[in-house]
Amino acid sequence: MREYLGSEIRNIAVVGHGGSGKTSLVDALAFVSGTSKRHGSIGEGSSLTDTAPEELERGYSINLGCAHAEWMDSKINLLDTPGFLDFQGDAIAGLAAADGALCVIAATSGVEVGTERMFREAVTRGDPVLFVVTMMDKEHADFDAIYQQVKTRLTNKVIPIEVPVGQGVDFHGIVNLFDKKAHVYSRGAKSGAYEETDVPSEVQPQFDRYYNELIETIAATDDTLLERYLNGESITRDEAIAAMKDAMKRMELFPLFCVSSTHNYGTRAVLSTIIELMPNAYEMEEIHAFKGAEGDHTVEIHADDDAPFAAIVFKTQSEPHVGDVSVFRVLSGSVRNGDELYNATRDVAEKLNHLAIVQGRDRIEVPRLHAGDIGCVAKLRNTHTNDTLSTRAHPVRLPQIAFPEPLVQMAIHPTNRADEEKLQSGLHRLHDEDPAFETHWNPETHETLVTGLGERHLEVALAKLKRKFGVTAELSKPRIAYRETIRAKAEGQGKHKKQSGGRGQFGDCWVRIAPTPRGDGIKFEDRIVGGSIPSKFIPAVEKGIQEAAERGVLAGFPLVDFRVELFDGSYHTVDSNEMSFKMAGIQAFKTVAPKCRPVLLEPLDEVEIVTPEESLGDVLGDLSSRRGHILGTEAPDDIVGTRVRAVVPQSELHLYASALQSMTHGRASFRRQFRGYEEMPSEAAQRVVEEAAKAQAEHTH
Repeated sequence: MREYLGSEIRNIAVVGHGGSGKTSLVDALAFVSGTSKRHGSIGEGSSLTDTAPEELERGYSINLGCAHAEWMDSKINLLDTPGFLDFQGDAIAGLAAADGALCVIAATSGVEVGTERMFREAVTRGDPVLFVVTMMDKEHADFDAIYQQVKTRLTNKVIPIEVPVGQGVDFHGIVNLFDKKAHVYSRGAKSGAYEETDVPSEVQPQFDRYYNELIETIAATDDTLLERYLNGESITRDEAIAAMKDAMKRMELFPLFCVSSTHNYGTRAVLSTIIELMPNAYEMEEIHAFKGAEGDHTVEIHADDDAPFAAIVFKTQSEPHVGDVSVFRVLSGSVRNGDELYNATRDVAEKLNHLAIVQGRDRIEVPRLHAGDIGCVAKLRNTHTNDTLSTRAHPVRLPQIAFPEPLVQMAIHPTNRADEEKLQSGLHRLHDEDPAFETHWNPETHETLVTGLGERHLEVALAKLKRKFGVTAELSKPRIAYRETIRAKAEGQGKHKKQSGGRGQFGDCWVRIAPTPRGDGIKFEDRIVGGSIPSKFIPAVEKGIQEAAERGVLAGFPLVDFRVELFDGSYHTVDSNEMSFKMAGIQAFKTVAPKCRPVLLEPLDEVEIVTPEESLGDVLGDLSSRRGHILGTEAPDDIVGTRVRAVVPQSELHLYASALQSMTHGRASFRRQFRGYEEMPSEAAQRVVEEAAKAQAEHTH
């Protein structure tokens, strides 16, 4: 394979809803261009970019897949992204590494939630977007209906560039509006070859309507062309293409195409259009990176071979027998196999051995990569997703990819307790592969927690754990970190006395316990006068009380926010020691705290939900059923829908993300953050106390 310069490279993310035909389209584009030798299929498990066992078993993309096509003396890097929201982290990574997007819509199912979400994401990033209607050969395919759907639900700036000849099982050609020619495909041929003819009479009315719309729309984006159009002058194909490319950069136009990936109808036209309309890597706007490891000021990064080298790792794949493979986008400079680079993110030197480009499951070694290209390298010592590779002479840190925040949390434990260490190591490796999957230890509940974008995300993580790291694990509902506190003041004695021949143990203290404001913790005051307890034993009393408070009095949760006054006591000159007074402190707490009207505190989260207007009633009703307190609703200008803010107990939010997606048909989004602790209603608290007593009884037996 020859080397390509930035001006000859297009980096394209293929995005859309799950099941819309993205993987099949990438497979067809690579096959028709000749860079892939077989035309794979998802049904047979032979597609180019779905290669992981989890993907083959489930029949949909889970990981970001990389492929390339060579066409018109250019190289198109195709980033096949997962469509389901559970795996959106990889889709975001794909868009971050690309300069434009193919937004794929199935002719049979139309615009879906994933289409909306990924189109908005691409537009937010300022990426030009081409719409591709796939599955035109399937029953009930309707190009005009999809066009109208895109217009009403995504953008009214969409414009068809092609008209299909026939639809459904009769789909056998396309008419290109720019060329005014029809591509009629020979049925049964899988090469995408076609015969060029004049516009067939049956599509002439549709062609005329769309052609006039196209020229009018393009002219409206350019004053000079508009004047000529209004004067009745013709606009050449090259002028129309140039104007459209500029308008796409400004988000003023979104072209629409149609294909059948199964038959390879329309795929050559898509490849040619990507070359003509999408920006090459050299044309992309510069990026502002942080200079140096400290990053005290910024520097412009441009896709220029002569500039210092800078690349961002946007995907890490852990492969058996190979280790971690880092996939990166070169943003400036060029790199050769064997070069030594510098990771400014982690302050380590890295050597690039076996520099390669990715084609599905294959890695093709190359001697050099130029600015704008995408490549990979295995076995870097300490480089992870979102790290910048540069040089020691010109160290930079590129802006990081903002991965979506995890929404679903579960506790995880190995089925075999001896695998605990392997589990922790495997979880951290999975996070490296997929930053939207997170793991941490909760010291209050003594559980390892995993968080992801959905239940399916966590199920796939379990499957990967077993396959890649040999650990079988189970998920369960996480325990809630309740706390206890008191509402009244009381006093009493704690006495520890033990005689067993020889030296005994003796400690005696009197304490007063009283509530303090929320968040004050535990305050200990020494009020001993006259030496009734020697000062050297007083810290032991405090230690005993702190230790006893950890286990609470109602349900075994830590008791917080109270003040202890140690005001009297007695000691024995021989039998008293620190341990005796620590035991006396524990006893004093156990005697006095139950008399202080203990109550249960529960952790609350503040949630912010953005929901479509039509689902607002359902969302508010559901929050009320979860003991949620609504803080307010608003419809700001910068979002589509209504923003709802509420405070909800953590115990009521288990799998809330799934419930929200279900009641809003996947169109809502939400974030949550810890708000604080508040007293729990007595009925709910009673249930928690009973469950704790039951668990304790089972544990004792």
